[in-house]
Amino acid sequence: MRVRPTTLRRLAVAGLAASVLAIGAGVPAATALAPAQPPTARTVSTFDPEPLRKLITPLPSYEAGALVRVDGPGRGPLWTGTAGPVTADDHFRVGSVTKVFTHTVALQLVAEHRIGIDEPVRPHLPDLIPADYGTVTVRQLLDHTSGLPKPAPTPSPRDGQGWWLKGVTPSDGVRDAFALAARDHEWNERRPEPGTVQQYNGVNTAIIGLLVEKVTGNTFGQELDRRILRPLRLRDTSLPAADDMTLPSPHTRVYVGGDDVTEQNPYPWAEGGMISTAADLDRFMTALFRGRLLPPAQQALAFSVPDVPNAPGNKSCLKAGAACFGAGGLMRLTLENGVTVWGKTGSRPGWENGVFATRDLERRLVYSLNPNGTGTPGEYNDYVFAIAGAAFSGSPLGWAPGARSRSAQ
Repeated sequence: MRVRPTTLRRLAVAGLAASVLAIGAGVPAATALAPAQPPTARTVSTFDPEPLRKLITPLPSYEAGALVRVDGPGRGPLWTGTAGPVTADDHFRVGSVTKVFTHTVALQLVAEHRIGIDEPVRPHLPDLIPADYGTVTVRQLLDHTSGLPKPAPTPSPRDGQGWWLKGVTPSDGVRDAFALAARDHEWNERRPEPGTVQQYNGVNTAIIGLLVEKVTGNTFGQELDRRILRPLRLRDTSLPAADDMTLPSPHTRVYVGGDDVTEQNPYPWAEGGMISTAADLDRFMTALFRGRLLPPAQQALAFSVPDVPNAPGNKSCLKAGAACFGAGGLMRLTLENGVTVWGKTGSRPGWENGVFATRDLERRLVYSLNPNGTGTPGEYNDYVFAIAGAAFSGSPLGWAPGARSRSAQ
């Protein structure tokens, strides 16, 4: 039986503005910031691990492995569950969870007055950003309101040997995106003005990583290590060097369509190339939410969602109409029980990961799943948010017992 696509309909993005402006209906060019969200709209329920245990035992046929960690205010996790060939201390490729680290580094540079939050980015990177995008600011990159073109298509395991983009640089990826957009007449006709609409876009974060390198004179990996990894003692977290496709042990070997895809190029680095563990990601999120990494002004900025519409094609926010990303790279979601959580999902071939927490850190979730490529996007999404619902509300949010997969009837 297929997973019923009910979960996404039951999730809503919390709107801070009194009303949502329609696209193109007089939205100001400069991004307006909504006031900071209170710690949480409702308190989380008493944690019961049983719904989570049932979700991963047995696994759906389209998931080969799972690691789920739930933490609370005390010492040590409330619960850690694994399924398949996975251990609780496995290393995994975190994908776009990397963006939260990258945006945090950039906000630190803003706090140090080495980057101006509302200054145009092009003067720093004139050979990378075309003149047509010369007014895009650092803030608009951080909160995904830049109006920049989407990333150029990249190979996947389905494309056979060489799909991992060996030898490609982040600058190459950004230039490819602009070059593709320049030939797209439809895109140029409907391109939004910077600051008027939110569209989640990896090109924004790729440029942020390059901006960090330009401003500091160091590689992004060096700044990440100096500013976050070493101070927080994240010994199991790293950003591999270019073309380093290895994964530290312990780790699970992952397969997509029967092919071993464990070894991958970390491209595009600052956007999605990091490796970590559940324990390290929880430590990072805890430090970030407690204000250990950012001064108060930048901390507030990280959790402030721009008061602009969500682009029609922006499926990351799960709900048409309202933006959900703050400048810190975190997305804000409100579950059906009224609890608001902040976090980020991330994927690489063979991994689907995520980190979420209530603003007051009463409940925190880290998960890493190993999709094998046999499921549909709807099945994967429903399963992920069933896990989130069970962690924060005690209910798998519409997941029906036995509705696990075609092979679990």
